[in-house]
Amino acid sequence: MLVFAMSDKGGTGRSVTGCNLAYRRALTGSDVCYVDFDFGSPTAGAIFEVKSASTGTLRGGVHSFLQGRIAEPVRLNVWAESDRDDLKPRPVNAGQLVLFPGDSGGGEFPMNQEVVGRCLDLLLKLEEEFEISFIDLSAGRSHAIEAVLEVTGRAELSQIVTRWMVFHRWTRQHIMAAADLVFGERGLVKTGIGYGHDAGKLRDSIRFVRTAVHDPGSPELSQLRAAQAAWLVDTNQSLKELATRYGLGRSVVLGQTPMDHVLQWQEQLISNQDTTKAIANSDTVAAFEELARRLTDDSVWEGL
Repeated sequence: MLVFAMSDKGGTGRSVTGCNLAYRRALTGSDVCYVDFDFGSPTAGAIFEVKSASTGTLRGGVHSFLQGRIAEPVRLNVWAESDRDDLKPRPVNAGQLVLFPGDSGGGEFPMNQEVVGRCLDLLLKLEEEFEISFIDLSAGRSHAIEAVLEVTGRAELSQIVTRWMVFHRWTRQHIMAAADLVFGERGLVKTGIGYGHDAGKLRDSIRFVRTAVHDPGSPELSQLRAAQAAWLVDTNQSLKELATRYGLGRSVVLGQTPMDHVLQWQEQLISNQDTTKAIANSDTVAAFEELARRLTDDSVWEGL
């Protein structure tokens, strides 16, 4: 399965959530890889705490491979190469967790047919080796998004399950921007149709993930003044209504993640030790585990 992660804007939590989902699936025994296609800001290495690739790699990353400068992109075994003690060694019964980092100091570049061909080769190889391949695309419209839409529209990938996760924060501006990214004139759906995707199948393969969502009933918000609490409840309801109007209602939502200070300040993997030590909230881990489970639950992705 190929899972493409995209977002309307930067700062949505796309990468940190995606890395946590990959980690959670690997813990259940799935062989998982994470491919950093965010060429302008390849920071997945920092989330996995692989210091040698914190802002990409100098050893030949995905960027160099697609441009034909190297034969194979460097691959990093997170269980072995993370500098974080509680991520190694590989837990018993865990699957592979492999990072394909982007290039340090890289940037966006046009996707000609040679680049698209190498992208196709890469995705086919990943599909053969891994149960789930997470491909982290850059924020907003990008050459990378257009390239993978072209590739996934080809006959060679027609029998491979592809799914699209669109991340957005739970705010008015992000809801509207995410809707435009998917349904707008130059959005995911219309661009995909232009590259040969079936409109219905493509729409059914897209789900939204709401990030940093405040729960108005959370005990953490009990210290709010009465007027603030009432405003928060009203605003949350307004956002739900806005999301429905823009096509981002509950039926197309894969799940959501709560506001969590660890994610806000550190943008890291949340391990089981983090919750045991009460550093991170158990609700956040539960949200990650549920999102990871729903990725392969076909009933969640049935046609609407």
